[in-house]
Amino acid sequence: MERNHLQRRAAYMRETLFDQGYLDEQFIQLEDLQDDANPNFVEEVVKLFYTDSARFIRNIELALDNSTHHDFEKLDDIMHQFKGSSSSIGAEKVKRECTQFQEYCKAGNLEGCKRTFQQVKQEHATLKRKLESYFQLKRQAS
Repeated sequence: MERNHLQRRAAYMRETLFDQGYLDEQFIQLEDLQDDANPNFVEEVVKLFYTDSARFIRNIELALDNSTHHDFEKLDDIMHQFKGSSSSIGAEKVKRECTQFQEYCKAGNLEGCKRTFQQVKQEHATLKRKLESYFQLKRQAS
């Protein structure tokens, strides 16, 4: 009985992530690749994403902190990689903020970049918390 309850809670939590726009269809495609031979595939891919994205965030912070020269092309390039990585797991809100950041890079708008980068980091952290809770619940339900 408890297991069924946990499975329903996990399914509801997953559905909420889609309804609230945190995830898109790419996440479903990742789930379709998961099987009995690799039951934690999606969670492992998401963990790799968070490892990679921490590096992207650090690199963007360093580039934004350079007070003498702001290389918008470099910032755009790093964010492009971050956006691609976000797309690969279906991180819709993160991807949307990355796109906005890139628009500010193209316009040479440093304040817009800094403001949007805070949003990128916030959406990134929120999704991480939500996915960690979801994966924990899924493990309990199995």
